[in-house]
Amino acid sequence: MQLGELSAYLDEYLRVREIPDHASALNGVQVESSREIRRIAVAVDAVQGTIDAAVREGADLLLVHHGLFWDGNQPVAGRRYRRLRALLAADLAVYSAHLPLDVHPEVGNNAVLARMLAMEVQGSFGSYKGHSLGLWGTLDVRREALCARLDELLGSRVRMIPGGPERVRRVGIVSGGAGDMIHAARAAGLDSFITGEGDHHHFFDAEEGEINLFFGGHYATEVWGVQALAQHLEQRFGLAWSFIDHPTGL
Repeated sequence: MQLGELSAYLDEYLRVREIPDHASALNGVQVESSREIRRIAVAVDAVQGTIDAAVREGADLLLVHHGLFWDGNQPVAGRRYRRLRALLAADLAVYSAHLPLDVHPEVGNNAVLARMLAMEVQGSFGSYKGHSLGLWGTLDVRREALCARLDELLGSRVRMIPGGPERVRRVGIVSGGAGDMIHAARAAGLDSFITGEGDHHHFFDAEEGEINLFFGGHYATEVWGVQALAQHLEQRFGLAWSFIDHPTGL
């Protein structure tokens, strides 16, 4: 399969041109390749460790959530030079999907985590440039049990701020660094909010806003989308894939 054919499919499937994003996201193909795409490596971040691992595995494409250019418009020097040198030497393509992958209703980080929690999705919340970032649904579980389940799924110690009711019933999810979305969760009438990370003041937002807040880790809440997308591509096009786990602990 040629990169142009695959990237055109991904652009449409993920609605890359429709979903607004940060200027440095640069969703879509970030590095071209002349190779036929037979094997995909997927990772949360396009960094030296995942690039080197993809090269070792003989991948033709590195598919990531966080692309190469989050540090903005920088000279091709230092670590940027080393990353690009490794990619070009291996003729390894890079495709990145940030918010389009977070919000996708089937393979998105939020949707996959909701399914794993057996949450009945009811709607969306939290507008960013006219598009909703989060989804919400219903559960009926004690907040401590939800925290324990998140510990198990995410493979890390989840930080819970118990500001809301002991019984969780209306839960919102926005993966990654979305602590500020707690205000949108409250406005949507939710009693609990799951995200990756936040700031010091979000403790008091939860405590005084009477909403339970769960910090599961930025990385840990965003490993789902790239893997679900790779499974989708395997089923549709027969492409082999592997997940490169390069956790930050954050």
